[in-house]
This record gives sequence, structure tokens and C-alpha cells, in this order.
Amino acid sequence: MVTDDNKGEPREGNLAAPIRHPVPWQDPVFYDTAVIEAELHRVFDICHGCRRCFNLCQAFPTLFDLIDNSPSMELGDVPVADYQKVVEQCYLCDLCYMTKCPYVPPHPWNVDFPHLMLRAKAANFRGGRTRRRDRLLTSTDMVGRLAGIPVVTEFVNTLNRMPAARKMLESVLGVDHRAVVPPYHRKSFRKTFSADQSIKPVAAEGTRGQVVVFGTCYANYNDANLAPDLAAVFEHNKIPVRALDDERCCGMPKLELGDFESIARLKEFNIPRLAEAVDAGYDIVAPVPSCVLMFKNELPLLFPDDPMVAKVRQAVFDPFEYLMLRHKAGLLNTTFPASLGRISYHVPCHLRVQNIGLKTRDVLMLVPGTTVDVIERCSGHDGTYGVKREHYEDAVKIGRPVVRRITDAASVHFTSDCPIAGHHLASGLDGEDRLLTPFALLRRAYGI
Repeated sequence: MVTDDNKGEPREGNLAAPIRHPVPWQDPVFYDTAVIEAELHRVFDICHGCRRCFNLCQAFPTLFDLIDNSPSMELGDVPVADYQKVVEQCYLCDLCYMTKCPYVPPHPWNVDFPHLMLRAKAANFRGGRTRRRDRLLTSTDMVGRLAGIPVVTEFVNTLNRMPAARKMLESVLGVDHRAVVPPYHRKSFRKTFSADQSIKPVAAEGTRGQVVVFGTCYANYNDANLAPDLAAVFEHNKIPVRALDDERCCGMPKLELGDFESIARLKEFNIPRLAEAVDAGYDIVAPVPSCVLMFKNELPLLFPDDPMVAKVRQAVFDPFEYLMLRHKAGLLNTTFPASLGRISYHVPCHLRVQNIGLKTRDVLMLVPGTTVDVIERCSGHDGTYGVKREHYEDAVKIGRPVVRRITDAASVHFTSDCPIAGHHLASGLDGEDRLLTPFALLRRAYGI
């Protein structure tokens, strides 16, 4: 039994599964500053009385420090303007909602901390209070296409390797010179992938046995091997693979800012193409968990009445979720010529909140002579958060326990479903020699 301190009435404990309400971003009241500040005060006061989320990210320590350093050590003495310091620290990982908070809906207190932070960010964006740096960093298609121009690619990559150029970038854009920034390449997955036309699909266990790969910005512009490795593993398991003819960013970077208009434009480009693939008999996979989460969870909450969004949601899978469904049907190739030894496996936040279990671990454990040390902690990178000058030290601090676990495990390989998180963590390991994506590890085990 818990007590509602505002009314003095007892309330039953919340034992029901969390539910998410649609985000009413098209309602003008959604952006009303006075309403948002009142809701921030209400939720912050509940968090102050609970404090279960103190160790998840910097948003909660920031809030609790503001309160504890106030004259009365109560929220009432914290200036409302300081609420933004908490909002800035939230990178919408959703872990507080999914794993810690006992007051999420359907509890009558209706606490959805990440979506409240999202609402505050959206009001900031609409009010012109978002930095140009942040708008640029989240414009992944524009930056990727520009950096993918042949002459520009090598120039950008060379500059990113030069300490003096990185310090200049820090002074101009606020991108910390110590932060890992990915290289760029010219060969996008959708332009270079050639499907094996000889493979025929076999449907089983809720899968239709053929997939279209949403390549993601990272695979198309930053990692030339990520999506091809995924495709090679799927084709080795007799799953036909095709790439979309064209695609745009899934919208997750823009969600960081609360830029719903940009998300709507990206949705209008991507969803019809993905829905067309579903109508043609394909399932959908993406090599980055954030993109899967966007299509599976976030877009349906932003556009709850769009039938094509719902259609795509039903057909999108995490790649290893898909492979385990095929394994359940006896259709996964479990002949592995090579073992992988001990693997340190970091589970990204955007995969954990999908509630599908540890499917990547389960697939890797099928390889004989392989053990997997699972690390379920935040890497600290979290989209653009970890490259910003004002957050870099916090990002390193958040990821330090993960780095320690990897170091202590003395594993042969280190992997993460999120390649950006992997590189961020590897920077604390004095080198990336052990870092391989899960798809690259499987290719090595299969000998393909």
C-alpha cells in the first residue's frame, strides 16, 4: 500500500504491466509552458519521495541535487528555471519507465518521466530554444549524404582523426574532442547490396521467411559492413533479403529534440515504402535497435490512428528475435565451424525496453565453445548525448561500470547490438581490437 501525499488517500500498489498513452503532440495544449511546468513539479515531487532511479542516468541525480541543495531540501525551493537542467540530462532511454518506476500507468499517479521530458523538449524546440548544434547532429541524412561525397569523405575522416581539427570542432559546434565520432563511407547498403535470387522463403513461427532490411543511417553512411553482415547471416539461413529502394532516417535522432514535424516528414517517406514491402510478403528488420524501437513503439504512439504505421509495427523485428523464431521452428543453421570463446555482450537500452528478452545472447550461445557475459547497463553514449562537450564526462562516467565489467571478464570478444555504444565503450578499453558486431561474430562462427 502506498499513500498519495497530496490527498492523504491510500492507493493500491501497482502490479499491472506498464502501459503507454499516445503522445498528443498535435494538441496546442501539449506545448503550454505553464501546464508543462506544473506537471514537471508534480512528477519531480513524486520522484523526490521515491528516488529509486538515482543510478540510471544523470537526470535523477541532477534533480535530487537541486532539491538537496535548496534551503528547505524540498522541491518548492528549486527555481522553476532549473527544471530545464533535468530535462537536458534525459536522453529518452525509457529504462526508468520500464524497469524502475512503480507509478507508471495504469497507476493513478500516471508518471511517465521520459514522455514528460519529451514534452518539455518539444516545447523548447517549438519555442526556438534548441541549439543549432543539436539540430545539425540529429540531421543524419543531410550530414551522411554530404560526408558521403567521394572527395568529401576522405577529407572529413582525415579531419576527424586530427586532434587540432577536433578541438576546432569542439569550439565551433560543442562536439567534445575526446568523443568517438564514426567515420563515413561512400557505399550505402541499399546501393550496393545484391540479393541471392535463388533462396525461396519458408514461413514459420510468425515469420514469413523473407525480410526487407531498413538499412539505417549508421549502416548507410558510417559502417559499410553492418548491414551486409546481417544480410549474409540471414541468407546463410535461407532467408531471402532485399534492401529498400530508398529510405530516410527512422526519426529517433529527431525524437531527442522533440522535433515532431521532422519525424512526421520522415514517417511520410518511410512508412508507405515499408508498408508496401509488408504487403508484398516481407517482414522488416534493422541492424540498429533504435530504428526497430522507433517503428515498433515510438511511431505508433505518435501516430496511433495511422493504419500503415500499425501494419509496419506488426511486421518489424529485431534481427536476433527473428533468428530465434526461426530456430524455434527448426530452421536456423546451427552448424558452426568456429567457436567464439568468451564474449562480453552489452545490451543497449533501446533493445532492453523492447521486452523481447536476450535474443542476441541466445543466438550466440548456440555456437559451441562460446560463453556470453551479459551486461545490462547503459553505455552512456545515448544518441548524440555522449559527443556533446557539456555531457561527455557524464557519458564516460555512466559507461564506466560497463567498461570495468568488460575488463574484468578478460573476454576474447566484446560486442553490442548498438554499434555507436560499442565504439563509445571501446574507447575506454584502450583500443577496439576485441570489438565486433553480433553479426560479424556470427559470420566468423559460420565461416562465411
